[in-house]
Amino acid sequence: MQLFTKRTLAMALTVTALTGAATFTSSPVSASYTLNPAVKDATPALLQAAAIGVQTYNNPNPKMQALPNKDAILVMSFGTTFKDSRAKTIEATVKTIQAQHPNTKVVLAFTSHIIIDRIKAHEGLTIPDPEEALKQLKAEGYTRVALTSLDVIPGMEYQYDVNVFNDYKQDFKKMTLGLPLMYWMGQENQRDDVQQALKALSTQFPKLQKDQALLIMCHGTPDPSNAYYAVIQDRLNSMGFKNVYLYTVEGWPSLETIIPQLKAKGIKEVELMPFMMVAGDHAHNDMAGNEPESHKSILEKEGFKVTTYIHGIGENQAVRDLFATRAQEAWMALEAPSTPAK
Repeated sequence: MQLFTKRTLAMALTVTALTGAATFTSSPVSASYTLNPAVKDATPALLQAAAIGVQTYNNPNPKMQALPNKDAILVMSFGTTFKDSRAKTIEATVKTIQAQHPNTKVVLAFTSHIIIDRIKAHEGLTIPDPEEALKQLKAEGYTRVALTSLDVIPGMEYQYDVNVFNDYKQDFKKMTLGLPLMYWMGQENQRDDVQQALKALSTQFPKLQKDQALLIMCHGTPDPSNAYYAVIQDRLNSMGFKNVYLYTVEGWPSLETIIPQLKAKGIKEVELMPFMMVAGDHAHNDMAGNEPESHKSILEKEGFKVTTYIHGIGENQAVRDLFATRAQEAWMALEAPSTPAK
């Protein structure tokens, strides 16, 4: 028996291929799933299993529903202690989202408590975690909140976002949760976020000769969503990006997995590029550092000539526009007609 059926938003979000600018079209896209109407008396566990894609919660409490709409957008990012990169990536993306909603309160929260503490200690700047931000919004009388993420894949950090949504949704009249940069893969007639993200990222790819390769450094995660990296590599191949390889710092595939492939293809020169929101510690030290264990040093020891591109993907306007469309999708779900929560 089919348990799930598609639910669409009223409007679709697309990215203009040539300019990378966020635009809106009238053709619907599937943003989330809901249970097939034929499923009767679904258990809470089954309802939770059906919470795929953009999530929406309408508080069934009549007192909550009687409150006037006072809306806010909460942008959640892992964060970074690298101030310059933070301004060019995270803060620049928040400004893009704010520009789309000039009359709406937009708040930034970091999910890394360690980074929050370090920024407070070294810069005297207080950045809230998502829980603190939502408590403050509630105290200020906001009743509807759209949550949006600056995560790249739906890994462990995005699960934090999901848990925040589930823990605090009952404190508001309505709450929505948008998607990370890559979520849908073209399955069940959904859009292909992976291909979309790679088109945006490719605007910064170098032109490669036969003996040159581009190595894209991703983070990696202990979460099963680490499998996304295999899908990303598949899309790179199917989209015709030759000699472009993906590897991870803390997952699979590792750099050691890629080196034999480079040698087998006769690659002599490589460029390293992070596929992370910011150019932080991983980019500056793990990837491009001069220590013997850095990726640059390891590759040089293996006989490759190495150059590095030390810029977070948040510096790429086309990528920022995609994050803005994810935020807009959460906003559109917030604005959609409400139905009682189950």
